[in-house]
Amino acid sequence: YLATRFELYALQTATSKVAWTFATPESVESSPTVSNGAVYVGADDHKVYALRASTGGKMWSFTTGDGVESHPAVAGGAVYATSGDGKVYALKLSTGARIWSFDTGGYISRASPSVAGGLVFAGTGLGVLYALKASTGTPVWRRGIGAMANSTPVIVDGIVYVNTELGQVNALRASTGATIWSFDARRGMESSL
Repeated sequence: YLATRFELYALQTATSKVAWTFATPESVESSPTVSNGAVYVGADDHKVYALRASTGGKMWSFTTGDGVESHPAVAGGAVYATSGDGKVYALKLSTGARIWSFDTGGYISRASPSVAGGLVFAGTGLGVLYALKASTGTPVWRRGIGAMANSTPVIVDGIVYVNTELGQVNALRASTGATIWSFDARRGMESSL
């Protein structure tokens, strides 16, 4: 599956023939997430889409308050997405109905959410990383990380790693947000860890 400016493509892996396409009215900057026979993707038309992986048929869409440039995360019967409106959304996997939303108070660009240990991790344009309860959206902790988070947090062995646009890499205890270490690459970083 690949996203272009206004379409999502499903290619046959053996032949590269197009299996199906799905058009959106605005650009698709998010990477598709594939899970449970569905493809989940965000678009600049303020929507998160769920499509049948086999046909590209739309199962549901959910409208946020701004463009969705990050890729959704899927875990525990929910789809988690961030939007330029500064909110983190939890949507029901089967219907797209909102389970909860949390307003970070700051813009969220390409910083996709991550889910581990019953927590959703999301970084903001204001340089804050949040850990929210996956079931309720209740904040567990928040930590300043020095600059805009523009990548997906990575969680390994109870440690969440997140980098910033200014080249800082932070290692935080996933359960508490306590800083374990921080590294300054002294150069801007656009990629995920």
